[in-house]
Amino acid sequence: MGKNMTSGARRLSGNAVTLLITALLCGGSAALIYSGAASRQISNMLISMACYIVMAVSLNLVVGLLGELSLGHAGFMSVGLFTGCLLSIQLAQSVPIGVRMPLSMLLGGVAAAVVGLLVGLRLKGDYLAIVTLACGEIIKTIINNLSVTGGAKGLDTSDIYADTRTLLPFAIVLIFLVVLVMMNLKNSRHGRAIMAIRDNRIAAESIGINITKYKLMAFVTSAALAGAAGALYGLNYSSLQAAKFNFNTSILVLVFVVLGGLGNIWG
Repeated sequence: MGKNMTSGARRLSGNAVTLLITALLCGGSAALIYSGAASRQISNMLISMACYIVMAVSLNLVVGLLGELSLGHAGFMSVGLFTGCLLSIQLAQSVPIGVRMPLSMLLGGVAAAVVGLLVGLRLKGDYLAIVTLACGEIIKTIINNLSVTGGAKGLDTSDIYADTRTLLPFAIVLIFLVVLVMMNLKNSRHGRAIMAIRDNRIAAESIGINITKYKLMAFVTSAALAGAAGALYGLNYSSLQAAKFNFNTSILVLVFVVLGGLGNIWG
């Protein structure tokens, strides 16, 4: 019992530090932007930085907690980005951004989750890495050849473009959401099952853990959060090309995860 209490106290302490760091980062960014103290360069980078934070934390769910290698995270981001932006374009004249932005992020997340479900189904190890890599490139090629997304010229999002001052509250909410989801999942029964699969798949299966269920839970959640980040990212640009979300972007996010520490949320 004493060990359990000590372990619980450590988890609470770790969660408190993570939330404190997140709050300081978000609060400091908001203070710089709304006080006018931020330079133009910082202001232009801030939403992209927030989206990459969400991308890294969501990928950490698959790479850090589940122990699987995903090389197509940028593909899920692009699915959410173009889906969310297309919805936002349709609603631009009739729905204010306070309603339109959450709807776009929600639809983008759902679209990316569906793709993640199809990709992650019954694949593991090297096969999963190869398929996610191929999926990211296939998604990029498909989007490049669709007329609804603007083809190779890209999607014109000038009608729905929003500056950092407008988008920062949504970015802050999304960052807190993804951090809370990760913390609660990591410390829950589902999170322990996911980490058990990572540590020893055969032992986890032998004690009755549904491998497919928990693996898909991690993969779909990760893809959905990446899709929501993509929808937010898209509204900060006046033109979008699918070529930007290629293999190099997926590797960049993976590097963030490795440098921050596998399974480490605040890193």
